[in-house]
Amino acid sequence: MRWLLAVVLLAVPALAQMRMSVDQLRSFLKSSVDLHHPDKQVADFLKKSKLTQKLEARYFEEFSGMGVGPKTVEALRDMIALTKDLPAAPPPVVAAKKPLPPPIPPPAADDQKEVIEKAREYALGYSKRLPDFICVQVTRRYIDPSGLEFWRNADTITTRLSYFEQKEDYKVISINGRMTEVAYQKLDGSTSSGEFGSMMRELFEPGTQTRFEWQRWGTLRGKRNHVYSYFVAQPNSKWSVSYQRKDVTTPGYHGLVFIDRDTNEVTRITLDADMPPSFPVQMATTVLDYDSTDISGSKFMLPLRAEVRMRAGKDLVKNEVEFRLYRKFGADTSIKFDTPEPLPTDATTEQPPKQ
Repeated sequence: MRWLLAVVLLAVPALAQMRMSVDQLRSFLKSSVDLHHPDKQVADFLKKSKLTQKLEARYFEEFSGMGVGPKTVEALRDMIALTKDLPAAPPPVVAAKKPLPPPIPPPAADDQKEVIEKAREYALGYSKRLPDFICVQVTRRYIDPSGLEFWRNADTITTRLSYFEQKEDYKVISINGRMTEVAYQKLDGSTSSGEFGSMMRELFEPGTQTRFEWQRWGTLRGKRNHVYSYFVAQPNSKWSVSYQRKDVTTPGYHGLVFIDRDTNEVTRITLDADMPPSFPVQMATTVLDYDSTDISGSKFMLPLRAEVRMRAGKDLVKNEVEFRLYRKFGADTSIKFDTPEPLPTDATTEQPPKQ
């Protein structure tokens, strides 16, 4: 199997006027500077936005000094006059900073190579070790036509995912809570597949000739991990992206792979595609998390959550995919297909390394 992203941008109505607090405005401007959004685009967005609190001079000085462009500064200046009669914003809460622990020494060079070889053995045999199972896959899809990461939920898709004889099968159960019989392969919008082994296997296959380099220690869900960067050259790539179901490209890619220090199991893979400049999709990224899951009394490392982001022109798409309610596959297996609440943020947040 190949990891595939099918990108069909959803049609959406024009954005309504955005309402923001001063604190939300601060976060938006910081994100815009970090992501190098065009000055005119940011200024136009602010002109269409409405603050719910007074923009005082002290905030104007702070925001204009963030590195925003002159058009954005002018839009902020206009906001001062427009919000003069609104209530003042409460002062921001500043958390006390704890001193960072001293860095943990990296493993020896020979040990780093050994970790990769043990992870390779694990990855190449991963699919064969998995049991036959079914689970609920919940995909929350978001769009942002402004290109400024102001996400709006497009839909929520609940899917019955079965894994039988090392093959994935998807059956859409509902869209936005309404039962449907549409085939998974015919869904409009962005979809993905390959979480159950193919992405990991292709990363570690000798023919891919992936270049690994130890980067640092990391902690996921309370466990120490080796974090390696990796790079896959385009001629060796099998990872494909399609646009409007007609334009297809197979780019090279790079990212990070997290490997459990104690078990050598892969716990996270990030992927950033090196898209060709002429392709309509300019950006495609993925973060895939695995976690230990119980199926019929046995523990297996299975996909927990994936996040896929894509950009085509100014249009942004984000899919948040969760895998829940794993059960052993069987004719008498029962599973409830209600859409679960989203996983808590700390389920996939990397924690600071501990000594």
